[in-house]
Amino acid sequence: MTVDLTVIGGGPVGLFAAFYAGMRGMSVRIIDSLEELGGQLTALYPEKAVYDMPGFPIVQAKDLAAGLAAQGTQFDPEVILGVVATELRPGSEGYVLTGSDGMSYLTKTVLISAGAGAFSPTRLGVEREDEFLGRGLSYGVKSLSDFENKSVLVVGGGDSAFDWALNLAPVAKSVSIVHRRDGFRAHEETVKAVKAQGVGLLVWKVIAALDGSAGLRSVTLEDTKSKERERVACDALVVNIGFKSSLGPIKYWGLDIEKNQIVVDHLYQTNLPGVFAVGDVCTYEGKLKLIATGVGEAATAVCVAKGLIDPGAKFFPGHSSDMVQFAGQPAELET
Repeated sequence: MTVDLTVIGGGPVGLFAAFYAGMRGMSVRIIDSLEELGGQLTALYPEKAVYDMPGFPIVQAKDLAAGLAAQGTQFDPEVILGVVATELRPGSEGYVLTGSDGMSYLTKTVLISAGAGAFSPTRLGVEREDEFLGRGLSYGVKSLSDFENKSVLVVGGGDSAFDWALNLAPVAKSVSIVHRRDGFRAHEETVKAVKAQGVGLLVWKVIAALDGSAGLRSVTLEDTKSKERERVACDALVVNIGFKSSLGPIKYWGLDIEKNQIVVDHLYQTNLPGVFAVGDVCTYEGKLKLIATGVGEAATAVCVAKGLIDPGAKFFPGHSSDMVQFAGQPAELET
């Protein structure tokens, strides 16, 4: 079956694209390498608080993902999970996508919303790291309840590390942040909130060794300036020093790529006709990597794709508040 639009990536931006395409009366397919919709919201930090979504002063990532999935699937798109889009080639009606399942997926247009691509956490690079993975060491937080009444060390100086420290503080016995310097990349207000919660700051320190038998019981910290070492007891170590990402097979599709991101124009068109890129996977002058900006990019790209498929269609369909009730059906403007 040939669909109007294939969305590669079932994260927040891809889900909104699927919704908006459905609202424009387009047939949609979603392909995602993960086993569930939601992208990093569900895969990496389901219990993390999100503060920068319009309409939500604060919302848990898993709840935001659930709402986006419900919205994104209300027009019944075909959803293909656990499959990597491996190859893109021209077809009679647009393109043929080949999946890691060996299937061919026909589509008129393509919207790539693969986020940062395939990602893996940046490791500490110390001995016994693999041994303690899942036994006191983690690269994120799946469930806050796993850390109840535990002494927790969070490694990192960015938003992710500080957000986790802020979320863990009410449930853990103690929380301290370990960072290699005394300057932080996290938002200023988050740093203030962390300090107000009584979270410890172990600055100019790095993890030099992990210790324990059945599980992690302590770490050895090394001062980045004096090189002196000290052992600090802990029950859990949460490492948030970044992720290594790769576009995977997408980088071989003939797209213009700059620093692991797909170059697009002001309409989020790539150099391949009928292929768009939105969200964290794309780059252009003034790019902001936020869900809030990504969904706007998705709406614009969908409207451009709609015009390619149906040249007589309006670019802007009107506001949803002016539309006939559309839940589960393509929307129509009132006349």
